[in-house]
Amino acid sequence: MQNEKSAAQQNAAPAKKPGEFLIGNDLRVTRLGFGAMRITGEGIRGEPADRAEAIRVLRRAVELGINFIDTADSYGPNVSEEIIAEALHPYPQGLVIATKGGFMRPGPNKWIENGKPEHLRSACEGSLPVAPGAHRSLSIAPYRPQGTS
Repeated sequence: MQNEKSAAQQNAAPAKKPGEFLIGNDLRVTRLGFGAMRITGEGIRGEPADRAEAIRVLRRAVELGINFIDTADSYGPNVSEEIIAEALHPYPQGLVIATKGGFMRPGPNKWIENGKPEHLRSACEGSLPVAPGAHRSLSIAPYRPQGTS
């Protein structure tokens, strides 16, 4: 009976099958996460062709046990975060939405590096939508292109 229960639990959350790991020794996430860059429009810019489908995909990912979603202010820009909030708020207990900054998007498929501390802080603070009751934590790690120190 124990094996049957375990199999049923694993089938309910297959994303947990590969296991979990800790980020910073205290944040437990599944090894299988969801990268939200492609829920935006063509060229990672603007609205997706089918917003309802993007919402369905995000909800299904969480149903399957994914508890780590990666996004960035430059995805859309800001479209990814808006869709995540629409799809998942109020956020389930244990869901981690990670963001990053350091790029600006002047147009489709165009990326400009901007590692200035003020841009990084602004990008990260503005990236996740304001959601009542959501826990927000901000860490900034400097980006250094290859060949620099």
